[in-house]
Amino acid sequence: MIYINIFKGSFVHTMSIQGIFPIDKWDFKSESILADLPVADFDRLMARKSEHVYKKGEILFREGGYPAGIYYIVEGKVKKYKTDKNSREQIIYVANTGELLGYHAILSEYRYPDSAATLEESTIAFIPKEDFLACLQQSAILNNRLLKTLSHEFAVLANSVTLFAQNSVRERLALQLIVLREKYKVNFEPGMAVEINMSRDDLASLAGTARENVVRVLSEFKEAGMVETKGRKIFITDIKKLIDLANAR
Repeated sequence: MIYINIFKGSFVHTMSIQGIFPIDKWDFKSESILADLPVADFDRLMARKSEHVYKKGEILFREGGYPAGIYYIVEGKVKKYKTDKNSREQIIYVANTGELLGYHAILSEYRYPDSAATLEESTIAFIPKEDFLACLQQSAILNNRLLKTLSHEFAVLANSVTLFAQNSVRERLALQLIVLREKYKVNFEPGMAVEINMSRDDLASLAGTARENVVRVLSEFKEAGMVETKGRKIFITDIKKLIDLANAR
């Protein structure tokens, strides 16, 4: 499958990573919690939801705050992050359309362990805490899915800790670009280019490095034919090379 590179007019392979890269080891999947949920359970959960359109960069909740409910991403992308004493962000995860946020704090009956902010204009539904807990009590399916999702998230976080401890900046950035490529697929069909639209600061926070390192490594990736850039937009032009480089199978 190919598309024509809009930058150089050359042919570039666009492929699915299924079968060649274990994306589930590195990506949360909270959208599976609500997928095909029985209609009665879904309606009960969404009965009193309220939707709001957030501008890019708006805060959904802050670390240390008390949860009043959970958030469902109707459309858009949200970053979950922690902030150190110098106000530097470390992005833990990028959540996509269809995913839930904020349920960890409610399940633990504690404060939010991290913060969340939109990466682009997003439509977010707020579901009151009482409705979430009531649905949880009445739905065995929702209970089982939440347990499975939490177990999976623990495994992903364990893999991420190992990655940050053992892998180089180039390997970490390659991995994050692979994961982001999957998140930024919109109505994807074989042969389409996937556009990753993320600031270099956010990309640096996600990869656990400085902005200047991201700029330098992206230039190396361009020279190696793995990516193309146009402003802040990044296009993956050779996913196989990125996978080989990431060293994260």
